[in-house]
Amino acid sequence: MYENEDPAPARYDLLVVGSANADLVIGVDRRPAPGETVLGTDLVVHPGGKGANQAVAAGRLGARTALLARVGDDAHGRLLLESQRAAGVDTGGVLVGGAPTGVALITVDPSGDNSIVVSPGANGRLTPADIRAAAPLFDAARVVSVQLEIPLDTVAETARVLAPGTRLVLNPSPPAPLPEDVLTACDPLVLNEHEARYLLGILGETAGSAPEDWARALLTHGPRSVVVTLGGEGALVADSRGDGAPVRVPSPKVDAVDTTGAGDAFTAALAWRLGLGDELAEAAAFAVRVGAAAVTRQGAQASFPTAEEVVAL
Repeated sequence: MYENEDPAPARYDLLVVGSANADLVIGVDRRPAPGETVLGTDLVVHPGGKGANQAVAAGRLGARTALLARVGDDAHGRLLLESQRAAGVDTGGVLVGGAPTGVALITVDPSGDNSIVVSPGANGRLTPADIRAAAPLFDAARVVSVQLEIPLDTVAETARVLAPGTRLVLNPSPPAPLPEDVLTACDPLVLNEHEARYLLGILGETAGSAPEDWARALLTHGPRSVVVTLGGEGALVADSRGDGAPVRVPSPKVDAVDTTGAGDAFTAALAWRLGLGDELAEAAAFAVRVGAAAVTRQGAQASFPTAEEVVAL
């Protein structure tokens, strides 16, 4: 059943369709080699998952946000719902039950880099039928954001049910082959270096060494626009509606503490600003500041800044 049977009919700046996980985080001096055991810090549990992260990041920035996801009827599910509500996110589209809440096992090293293994749990039970049943949410959204921690056929259905004029932002993470109709609906396709190289390989393209080359090649396969995130270097954007020339967007320099969730914060901020009418490069300039602010704090959702904190960065 729905956690709330009647989602509010209000207009949303952003509808996030995606995963909701409990993040189980351990700090390590270094990540273990195959067959090796290392000792870590005490276990900390945070609300996470790419979908839930994006919804909280957008809500904290002030966007009118709704989340369409599935969680278990368990303590982790309740933790995730509480986190969404605290950020002002409408949870009327969150389905409860069917499987335990998804879990992400995360190790973070002293440099702030992380490694993540995800057990999808209830995320794997979010179905195309659930997407169709949530038509009022789609009809009320300016922008829909989706990732790949839910079944691919559910992602494809999300692209198919978009209301006229609604923009789709897709982050192919974890990377997987994308159907042609999903690729052509992306505006933008948002991906990091690893995801770009993977997708280009699947599409039969030679990746090359420069993000500009990746963006140009990806545009030939249907996305209306492409954003390549470059970590501490910022991002690169390319839009098929202009001359397609990639543009670099630099990031402010900060001391990274934990990169967990920074990409989700970037994507949420980008999607929100695009819905407000920003041009792609303008939206990305705001989003890189949000991502930079997020890496200066521990955790995923706990690290996401308010709009005031972004301005002060």
